[in-house]
Formats: sequence, C-alpha cells, structure tokens
Amino acid sequence: MATIRSALFTSADGKNLAFTFTLVSSLFLLWGFCNGMIDVMDKHFQEELGLSKAQSAWVQFAHYLGYFLMSLPAGWLATKLGYKRGIITGLLIVAAGGLWFLPATRINDLVHTGRVAPALAFVAFLAGVCIIATGLTFLETIANPYTTVLGDKRYAATRINLAQSANGIGWILGPIVGSLYFYSKDAHGRSTGSQTLYIPYLGVAATVLVLAAVFAFADVPEIKTEDDYHRDDATPAASHSIWSHPHFVLAIAAQFFYVAAQAGIFSFFINYMTSEAPPVSSSWGAAMNRLAANAGPLGGWLQGWLEANPQGGLVVSNKGASNLASLGFVCFLIGRFTGAGLLKRIPAHKLLGMYGLLNVAATLLVFCKLGWTSVTCVFLSYFFMSIMFPTIFALGIFGLGARAKKASAFIVMAIMGGAILPKLMGYVADKFDMSRGFIVPMFCFAFVAFYGFRWPALSRAPALPRAESVASARTGLSH
Repeated sequence: MATIRSALFTSADGKNLAFTFTLVSSLFLLWGFCNGMIDVMDKHFQEELGLSKAQSAWVQFAHYLGYFLMSLPAGWLATKLGYKRGIITGLLIVAAGGLWFLPATRINDLVHTGRVAPALAFVAFLAGVCIIATGLTFLETIANPYTTVLGDKRYAATRINLAQSANGIGWILGPIVGSLYFYSKDAHGRSTGSQTLYIPYLGVAATVLVLAAVFAFADVPEIKTEDDYHRDDATPAASHSIWSHPHFVLAIAAQFFYVAAQAGIFSFFINYMTSEAPPVSSSWGAAMNRLAANAGPLGGWLQGWLEANPQGGLVVSNKGASNLASLGFVCFLIGRFTGAGLLKRIPAHKLLGMYGLLNVAATLLVFCKLGWTSVTCVFLSYFFMSIMFPTIFALGIFGLGARAKKASAFIVMAIMGGAILPKLMGYVADKFDMSRGFIVPMFCFAFVAFYGFRWPALSRAPALPRAESVASARTGLSH
C-alpha cells in the first residue's frame, strides 16, 4: 500500500506532485458546484420573471451552448497555452462570468420599476451562465487529462477517480447553496431571491481569483503525454475517416440523447417535487419544525422545506426541493462508485444497456403518476444515469487509436443535447404537467439502451477491453 501511495503522485523523475494534484482537484469541485447551482435555477426564473417551463430551459441552453462553442477552441488553446496558463485563463473567464451576475441583478431590479423588460433581465443572467460555462470548458479540457499524468501512469485511472470525488461533492453542495439564495424569503414570507441570486456567484468569482493567484505561483509542470496505442501509425486504416465507424457515429447520438435526458431531469427536478410530490401529513411538518428549532446554526437551513398548498395540505417548497436535489446527486455519486465496481465484472455495453432500460422503466413510472413510487423513481433515475457519460465515451472511441483524440472532441460536442431537448420537456410539461414531461427523457434512455445492446454488432467486437475502460476515465467523467 505504501508503494502505491508513493507512486500515485510521483513523476518519472521522482518529483512529488501531490500538491499539484490537490490544486487541480479543486477545479473539479468548482465546476461540480457551478453545475449544481445551474440545475436548481429554472424555477426561480419561472416565478420571478413569469416564464413558462419551456422558456426557463434557456438556462440550460446557455450553459451547454458555452460548452458546445468552446470545446474545440478550448482544446486548441489549451495545447498552445499549456497546462498552467490554460487553467489560469479558464479561471479568469469563470471569474468574469461570476462578477457579471452583479450588474445582471441590477438590471433585474429595474424590471420592478418598469424601465426594463423581464426578457432583457433574463438575457443578462443567461450571459453570465454562458460565460461561466466557457471558462469551465477550458478547465475540463485541461484538468481531465492532466490528472492522468500527475504520477505513475499505472494509476492514471485512480487519480482521476479521486479527482471526480471532488466533482461529486461540488454537485451536492451546489443545490444547497442555491436553495439559500435563489429561494430565500423575508420575515413576511416574500421572496428575496431576485436580490440575493448574485451572492453565490460573487463568492465563486472571489474563490477562482484566489485560485488563479495560487496557480500563478504554484509549480504546475508541463508533462508530455505519450501515445499509448500507435494503432494507426503504419496501417492503411490510418487514412479511413472516423465517420466510417458506426459505433463512433452512434456514440455521438447516444451522448446527445443522454445529456438531453440528464439536463431535463436535473433542471425540472424542483418543478416536479413542488407540483407532483403528494402532500405530507401535518405530523411531518411538526417534526420538521422541531428539528429546525433544535438544530442550532442549521435551523435556518432546515426551515421552510414544507409549505401549505391552497387546499391546506403540506407540500414540498422550492427551498425543500432544491435541497432534495442534493440527495439526487448523492444517488448519482453512489451510482458512479458502485458502477465502477460493476464494470469490472459486467461488459460495459451490457451494463449501459441494462441501466438504459432501467431508466426507461423509472421514467415511465414517473409518467404514470403513482405518487411516492414515482417520486422514488426520480431518485433512481439519478442512480442509473451515473455511468452513462463515461461509458458511452469509452465505447465510442474504441479501436480508433490515434484518431481517438479527434473523435473525443465530437463526442464532447454532443452535450449540445442538454441545450435543446429540455425545452421540449418543458413544452410538454407546460401543455400537460411535469409528470408527463418525463416522456421525453424516457425516449432518450431508450436510445441509450439500444446503443448499448447493439454495440458489439456496430463495433464488430465482443466487449470493451480493459485498456479502453481506462481511456474513459481519462476523458469524460465529469458529466
């Protein structure tokens, strides 16, 4: 064990890179936190600006548009700038996006005076979301591969999984902070979210500016990576287009539909919990009040999870639903850890197919409006989504050798699905209800299951070799 620990963060020339790894891991925490806040923002804009669910989905559109537009440029600039300057550039862009929320809030204040249209205030907030996503694209493009070279190459997958733990923690904390500032109320029960929404983003800006200064003075070595495969160096196949491989082409489609389903479920989680979860008994409300009264400093956070509906029953409030979203991300993180263990025993394409089918069943049960059974299925969908992004990634680049780097960029760009299909889910929810909106991710998961079960025929391979599983850990575990 001591030998593994010493090799985990020790470079080939004997240099200890543990501190550098810790700094880079903080970036995973950062974008998990930012993504977690984005996912609980829609309901706030629906209520503050009078938007429909489909209109509020422009938040996800702006977020994923930043990723889509910058994925290829960020890869090119990261190569030119190197690890250190690339990370600092990404942090400064995130800081600019966080600081922009302050003038965006001032623009929103003018809505109440009638001097600014609500649409303009919404666009101002969307600009901040897009700028932050642009900076996060830089950081993800650099940090994912960089963790794999900060020590012995044999433990590359171990290092990135350790870093991903910070990502999962950030994703859990984001909705909790969002609940405090997006859905806060004054002593008279009036919403103050529009006045406090900028506060966590100013905190993000201040944090990343400090991080940028630390990275500027820290030892962040440029470590050259090696081509592990050399499969195409001396073969006629080197001239073949990556588009001639059906398992790669359909991986782009599968990733598009997976991220679409993920973004839709994440962004409308609060809408579902506040409108579709059954009322709870008054004894639950009394128990929550007692718990809040005896929780000391945590009392303020625990208050307001339940509120009375027009019929007098107790239902989940916006604040309560935002905090429950953190429980969903706990399920997601547990699914990622347990899925990593299952992938050692079950072929990746089979597990992807099974999890896809299980999510089809889960979303169908949500669609059927079965009370608490359906609520439970929403949390199960988080669990079964956990392995999908990296597994689709690994299956898509299988056998492409040196061309895998080019193929990877296109699979990353497929996350544009998260910008488009949530608007369709919101449209269905506006026409019917939030439960019926889950029909959209149900069809998305059906395609993911189809891709998993058909992968052997598409790739002409019986299963994914272990080397390719490591490749997935080196590229896309942050979604």
